[in-house]
Amino acid sequence: MDNEKWIQICILGTLTLGTIFLLRKQKEHERIVLMTPRKSILSLPRRMASLDLLEHKSIMSDQDIGLLAPKLLMTSQNKIFVNPMLGSGLKDDVNSGQCFMPESIFSRIGGYINANSAFSNDFLQGKSVYLVKGCPRKEIVMHPSEVKACIVTCGGLCPGLNVVIREIVMSLYYNYGVTEIYGIKDGYKGFYTPGSIIKFEPGKVIDIHTKGGTILRSSRGGWDKEKITHSIMSHGFNQIFIIGGDGTHRGITSLVNELGSKGHFAAVVGVPKTIDNDIPIIDKSFGFDTAVEEAQRAIDSADVEANSVEFGVGLVKLMGRNSGFIALHSAIANRNVNLCLIPESEYELGGPNGVYSYITNRLKSKGHAVVVVAEGAATGCRDENLKNAGKDASGNPILYDIGKHLKDGIVKYCKTEGIDITLKYIDPTYMIRSVAANSADRKLCTMLAQAAVHGAFAGFTGFSVGTVASQIVYIPVELMTSINEGKGSNPGQRKVDVDNNMMWWRLMASTGQPGFKSLA
Repeated sequence: MDNEKWIQICILGTLTLGTIFLLRKQKEHERIVLMTPRKSILSLPRRMASLDLLEHKSIMSDQDIGLLAPKLLMTSQNKIFVNPMLGSGLKDDVNSGQCFMPESIFSRIGGYINANSAFSNDFLQGKSVYLVKGCPRKEIVMHPSEVKACIVTCGGLCPGLNVVIREIVMSLYYNYGVTEIYGIKDGYKGFYTPGSIIKFEPGKVIDIHTKGGTILRSSRGGWDKEKITHSIMSHGFNQIFIIGGDGTHRGITSLVNELGSKGHFAAVVGVPKTIDNDIPIIDKSFGFDTAVEEAQRAIDSADVEANSVEFGVGLVKLMGRNSGFIALHSAIANRNVNLCLIPESEYELGGPNGVYSYITNRLKSKGHAVVVVAEGAATGCRDENLKNAGKDASGNPILYDIGKHLKDGIVKYCKTEGIDITLKYIDPTYMIRSVAANSADRKLCTMLAQAAVHGAFAGFTGFSVGTVASQIVYIPVELMTSINEGKGSNPGQRKVDVDNNMMWWRLMASTGQPGFKSLA
């Protein structure tokens, strides 16, 4: 058997356990024939777990492992191919991103990541869980010449969207040699709207990472499973990259199931997008760092205004519909904020222990106050009926305007206390979400986009990419949309844990604010 040898690798199949496949490797860069599947390594005798498998190198042979793995794509021909990035370790072609990565690197970068830090003790129940590491695989299930990829952005704007689009295109084109790359305009509805599908090539995206927004435009709503599925199949898309939040990701699960039921071979991949940082499991979402950084300008302006007059108040409303992470982190980072209200923290506006009383007392003693409020903080109010007004096209509540309410309420209350204040109200929402990503978010977007492409070629579907314990991993979308973090959070949602999150207590130490509830 010259130039031939037997190797074993693990290709992951369900949400719980991987499936072992025996592969016969022929000459380099030739097809590798997929042999008969065997049982999961977790169901085999322990001696089998000690084998040096490519996907299991980092797992100890005698551990009881809880693997949370994405779904597996099976090719109709049961064939896999060698990754075109495989090479000698020397890069001679400056116009290509192929044939440069040595085989030893592929072996080193695979495996699983211990993800215990991303889950609650109730979820873990004393056990460990693992997620598949996001990186290129030596064996891929699609030949690049047969790939037809598309990219769509859904929901609201967020710094970094254009970076993700750019890097998906660049990785497909330069690392894998894919030339059939398309963009879907206007969110999900672009799949079935005439004129909304455009051809991409590197020249069209070369500098979009320096701009805010999304070159593909975005929209809320537009979900129609039958029309989207028909479009995917009729256009022959077999790699679909969907950038969006928790609602968008629920659509991914539906598409995976629908395409699978119709026998259409396609990898459907998510890239989590939420400027509010309110998606569970992942360390943080792209755009969040940029939002916190950009918010400093608004808070600094409010501080200047408050300190430039007698009894000055600077009031800043920041994003955070259901979760107050932007307001929380921005207030801590600024160091000049005296009061911060977020949706997760209950408070009273009136009364001796209320927000208005605290601001008044601070003005009497310090002469100024800087207040930051998250846009969804009306839900935390316990002494006034501040109701939302219906829902938008995506089914999200149309929020009560807590910023305007505080603006009017603070002025009115202070007058009853004999203080004539000057209040400046700043709402930088659209300025923040529309800026270009900062360097930290650009780096994160690049890693997420490249990992998304690697995962699609590796034969995974129905997964999203994110950082867990500072490493890129593949997270099953069904898992991401079912987990909730924080009191009162819904499935697929993360909220600030004001009872147990040290960041909330750091905020209180920084601002000096008390708990705004009656002691009675």
